Amino acid sequence: MRSRGSWKIRILIGLAIVAFAFVQRCSNKEENPYTGRVQNINMTAEQEIAIGLQSAPQMAQQHGGLYPDERLQAFVDAVGKKLVNSSIARETPYQYDFHLLADDKTINAFALPGGQCFITYALFKKLNEAQLAGVLGHEIGHVIGRHSAERIAETNFWRTVSMGASVGADAGDIVGSIGQNTLLKNGRDDELESDELGVLFMIRAGYDPYEMIEVMKILKAAAGPNRVPEFQSTHPDPENRIQKIKAAIEKYKGR
Repeated sequence: MRSRGSWKIRILIGLAIVAFAFVQRCSNKEENPYTGRVQNINMTAEQEIAIGLQSAPQMAQQHGGLYPDERLQAFVDAVGKKLVNSSIARETPYQYDFHLLADDKTINAFALPGGQCFITYALFKKLNEAQLAGVLGHEIGHVIGRHSAERIAETNFWRTVSMGASVGADAGDIVGSIGQNTLLKNGRDDELESDELGVLFMIRAGYDPYEMIEVMKILKAAAGPNRVPEFQSTHPDPENRIQKIKAAIEKYKGR
């Protein structure tokens, strides 16, 4: 049986850990020079690049490796480089590589921190060039938005807070659930930010931004009638994304 004094010590230690987490979080705040958004980031661009390069082979392996047709890979590279070279992406320190994955069953595209962008053949084969540009522009947006780095920092923050709560009152699971909800909300915001950036990159590269709306329709059709409700998903519903994309097109067209 613990004494009252030992419980006080545990609570004080727990409060100190939680306080440290919040102080560290505030000190990590910085403005993203490419989006203007203030973020909680605890790593450098060089570290992001290293994480992406280290993780890329494993991510490719999980999707059956790279698609074997070099001609199609060259096409993906050309569209990706066109988007980078005509946008603010070329001013960033990131190393952009575009990978066509062999997976012909999973409709997906994603980006690792630092510039490693992926699209599965299952999604690629459904797209025309402008729609491919929309998908790749969206993934470039994730890189420029530093969404992975922000997610890592948020995860570390909530892990530290959870540890402090566990020490003080054995309530780590509750705090952990708060962290998960926070990450879920931020994930949706990240998708919308990347959609807007993708529209801007399409316009700058000379692509029809309305093709991004067609991408959303493709994703909605692929998900089928039993798709996960928006509030249970890290991605906004395609219908909501379409409305935001239309607003982004009005915002950036003619610029």
